[in-house]
Amino acid sequence: MADAPQDQIAPLLNPEGWELLASLGPYREDEAFRLNASLRKAGHSPELVSAALTQSRLRTRAEAKFGEFARQMIFTQAGLEQATRLTVAARHAQRFAEAGIQHVADLGCGLGADAMALASLDIRVTAVEMDETTAACATMNLIPFRNATVVHADATALPLEGIDGVWLDPARRTTSTSGTKRLWDPEDFSPPLSFAESLAASGLAVGVKMGPGMPHDAVPAGCEAQWVSVGGDVTEVALWFNAVRRPGVRRAALLLGPQGAAELTSAGEFDGGPAAPVGPVEGYLYEPDGAVIRAGLVADVALQLGGHLVDEHIAYICAPELVDTPFARAYRILEVMPYNVKALKAWVKDGGIGVLDIKKRGTSVTPEELRRQLLPAGKQKSKKTATLVLTRIGAERVAISVEPV
Repeated sequence: MADAPQDQIAPLLNPEGWELLASLGPYREDEAFRLNASLRKAGHSPELVSAALTQSRLRTRAEAKFGEFARQMIFTQAGLEQATRLTVAARHAQRFAEAGIQHVADLGCGLGADAMALASLDIRVTAVEMDETTAACATMNLIPFRNATVVHADATALPLEGIDGVWLDPARRTTSTSGTKRLWDPEDFSPPLSFAESLAASGLAVGVKMGPGMPHDAVPAGCEAQWVSVGGDVTEVALWFNAVRRPGVRRAALLLGPQGAAELTSAGEFDGGPAAPVGPVEGYLYEPDGAVIRAGLVADVALQLGGHLVDEHIAYICAPELVDTPFARAYRILEVMPYNVKALKAWVKDGGIGVLDIKKRGTSVTPEELRRQLLPAGKQKSKKTATLVLTRIGAERVAISVEPV
């Protein structure tokens, strides 16, 4: 059985442990065994060496979310999996700052990412965490911020006198000796979504981080739901109530990437909004960003592009012209074929294709299995690449050969 999280943290929370951890460079798997032996030979206990190397590995992994800040932070495996990326946490904090919120309770603060972002904007933060080990990590991570306090307690029991804003990142996993298990019902989260709604009903400025797969009918009335995509990966939907909800916005898709931020918003309910026409597969095919799809804004993008849907239930758009948009990836349509494995094998062979990227939407075909059928192992030596989009138009399944723009 793997060591419990506290066994991997406690040895580091003293001068010797902290100094050893600070002396380690970026984690390298191929050097771990040698480094383990070297540190033990230098007189460090096996428990301390194991804790330091585990933390070094987590810090290296955490750089994708926290950048250079990860080198000074403490992590747990489960905490890192759920932690908010620092770029996204900064957006959360900005909401509270722009609303003039002075004191935020971060209920279920985890490792403290959102609390760090809030404190960096001179907002007073009370960060509450029920798990003792995670609370210890948050305490270490928030040491640089004098306006942040960590409380080891049940998030639902914190007195809220003097607090005008609340941020919640409910635990959506349970941890046991066999690992972590994802929870799907918002009422099973810790704290549950109904608790956040009760805080909003009292008039507090409330923000809640939820999983991006949250169904539209589970989004509470009276809030703004903002789906966030980072580099094309949909990371969350944030629910915003009262002072931190923007007037006239019911749902939004925020895209963060190397080129900056882009956002699409709508005041309409999820079953409302504009309707896009449906038409043939021609011109350019556009694949909307996942946040656009989750927010129910595909029709809005289709109208922006002067295009149409290929099927009213499928999130693929066609337009006659190539239009630069941050909300969808564009492909030039080369050929439209009925979905037939035998015919596609001939298409691959005749085209001398050796590398095949397969995308799909609205069909049960498994891309990996189809790729094995079309590109038998050992028979394709060509490096010529092709992209195939599998979808359906009404009841008809089609395969579309496209070229990324």
